[in-house]
Amino acid sequence: DVLLVCDEIATGFGRTGRGHLFASSRAGIVPDVMCVGKALTGGYCTLGATLATEDVARAVSGAPPGEDPLPLMHGPTFMGNPLACAVAAASLALLTRTGDDGRAWWAGRVDAIEAQLREELAPCLEMDGVRDVRVLGAIGVVELDEPLDASAVAGRCRDLGVWLRPFGKLLYAMPPYVCEREDVAAIGAVMRSIARDASELR
Repeated sequence: DVLLVCDEIATGFGRTGRGHLFASSRAGIVPDVMCVGKALTGGYCTLGATLATEDVARAVSGAPPGEDPLPLMHGPTFMGNPLACAVAAASLALLTRTGDDGRAWWAGRVDAIEAQLREELAPCLEMDGVRDVRVLGAIGVVELDEPLDASAVAGRCRDLGVWLRPFGKLLYAMPPYVCEREDVAAIGAVMRSIARDASELR
């Protein structure tokens, strides 16, 4: 058998939108193994988890048929840290609460952030040196023709009061779900500024 492993460390817990907690769900696939992190604790504390189907967990743990498989033991220093687990439980409780409309709280926020990121980043498509603009849920990306200098971008961002990190030719933002309209507008303005002045930031 070939196992499907999905890395949802950055994309999990609603980040990709459309009411799906995970990108794999949005894509209509069911992984055999899924890695999660980052938003598991709302970014407050380091914690990751590996989720697996019962068949995979049973095979990895060596549990005989009919017995519960053991946890996937892999031995990192912070595995099962009680503080991190408590933070994760509290974060997930906040994330999954429902709004007045009966939808999960995060779903409405991600929809609003996605719509605004599309609006804020659209002007970048007309700029020289911009190859593409992509928005999926609460993820906005401006792809440039050439890589950016990370330290130059960090200095510009610091001066403008927004934290962004370029990744080669990609300038991306993943706004927290608690961002208000003015926060996303500030992020968009800085991304446009960097895209416009990209030739000076290489």
